Amino acid sequence: MTPAVPHRVIYDTDPGVDDAMALYYALAHPDIDVVGVTTTFGNVTVAQAARNALYLLAIAGRSRVPVTQGVAAPLVKVGEAPPDHIHGADGLGNLPQRVATDNRLDARNSAQFIVDMARRHPGEITVVAVGPLGNLALALALEPALPRLLRKVVVMGGAVLEPGNVSPVAEANIWNDPHAADLVFTAGFDLTMVGLDVTHQVILPVRLFAQIAQHHQHLATDTLHHAVAFYANFYSGLYPHVAQIYGCFGHDVLAFVALTNPELFGSETGRVRVAVDGLAQGQTMLRRKDIAYPQSGWGPGLPDTRVCTQVQAQACKDLIERTLLSRWLDV
Repeated sequence: MTPAVPHRVIYDTDPGVDDAMALYYALAHPDIDVVGVTTTFGNVTVAQAARNALYLLAIAGRSRVPVTQGVAAPLVKVGEAPPDHIHGADGLGNLPQRVATDNRLDARNSAQFIVDMARRHPGEITVVAVGPLGNLALALALEPALPRLLRKVVVMGGAVLEPGNVSPVAEANIWNDPHAADLVFTAGFDLTMVGLDVTHQVILPVRLFAQIAQHHQHLATDTLHHAVAFYANFYSGLYPHVAQIYGCFGHDVLAFVALTNPELFGSETGRVRVAVDGLAQGQTMLRRKDIAYPQSGWGPGLPDTRVCTQVQAQACKDLIERTLLSRWLDV
């Protein structure tokens, strides 16, 4: 069902190959209005994330979308080196060259931008966050009323039933800044978690992005195809079932699919907490039984999170294909 007005989205991201895929889905989708891109460390340094966001927007003809630079490190824990072997040293599969672009960063930091936009448009802005959650955590510190000012928050991160990808229990975005994540999950946002429970069920083949690039004959889709091929080499070397397809998981783009087409997902709803230290650091724990636990931290004052646990994988892939094959680059 088409919404009465498009989803007005701030995209909080650390691009990153799958982040680029998600950005272009958002720009292509008629029901999404990207009103800003806020950047964070994660797949790359925050400075590189900002450069990548500016570049991806510019080559797609969307230079007017504001981009801000945000947090450079976790709130508490020691930061990790960016995973160059997954996304490339530049975050986009080690592009052989980049064309010159002239768009520039917004002077505000990412947390301030989120707060400013939420105050200016109360109840209208959705934040889709696909990296570590430090920008949202700092925005909460600036504006404690932020959960009431934002329309929704969709987080790509975490795992409840599926094993983690940086430890047996932790997903990378949450593990990179677990203290920030726990603040976000307990703040009271209307929050949907799109984690490995569903993203590991959606494998996007490189041939799809080759088809998209051939269809558009455009630098933006050529860049995406190059980046996805690099990304797929990593995943195909790690997972035999992905190698059979020669593709990659549709991590970040599924956060936007869950926003535009929530009917494609099954979910459980309950309180979510994040383990902030120890062997379970970064684990997202869902309170699945309504009982009084002797362990503190699960009291009735905690908000509920919608946790996606099931997905119609083929329908998601079809939607992503239709969206990226549309005439969005001609707008």
